[in-house]
Amino acid sequence: MTDSRSSIPVLTIDGPGGAGKGTISRLIAERLGWHLLDSGCLYRLTALAALRKNVALDDEAMLAQLATGLDVEFRVAGAVTAVLLEGDEVGQEIRTEKVGDCASRVAALPAVRTALLQRQRDFRLSPGLVADGRDMGTVVFTDATLKIFLTASAEERARRRYLQLREAGVDASLSSLLREIQARDARDTQRSVAPLVAADDAIELDTTSLSIPEVVDQLEELLAQKGLVSST
Repeated sequence: MTDSRSSIPVLTIDGPGGAGKGTISRLIAERLGWHLLDSGCLYRLTALAALRKNVALDDEAMLAQLATGLDVEFRVAGAVTAVLLEGDEVGQEIRTEKVGDCASRVAALPAVRTALLQRQRDFRLSPGLVADGRDMGTVVFTDATLKIFLTASAEERARRRYLQLREAGVDASLSSLLREIQARDARDTQRSVAPLVAADDAIELDTTSLSIPEVVDQLEELLAQKGLVSST
């Protein structure tokens, strides 16, 4: 990374799925006028590409090749970001439980993580970056200006996902969602490369009993302490 790029501020927001990282990251990026990196999206896109091309999820070499040459485009239109894979809009498809589970498996492979590492770092552009993921503060942006680790109980995260799916008209089982989240947590925390863990210098926030506005307020206070936003 060049010296000029390393001077660009980065806010990392790591944590398990369902802790609120995506929503919080988008709101903070909008508030700051910074770029946004949804790193999980890249792993989901890799997983979807593998499913479409019938690549086995344990074929590490082929998956790494897919990740390296991923034909992806992000198009921002107002408050909506379209995600295109080989020209197809796949924003809804990559958010399914099936693709999410496959992405967790793909993300455990060292060669895939290496293939996507520089692609993630290239999102570090002026005036700043909000990076949402699982290893943003521990691996990708170890020199981040501020590191946050969001957590919430597995039960609360399953409940949130259940309500989200119901609102979208999708049938879901709360007990099945809880089992899937617990299995994904175990995979993410126990993998040998870049396991899900808070960075030593990260600030941990438990969102189990907090609303989105309450979390945003806390983050803005922390950002103000770093001089990144004006104190109110």
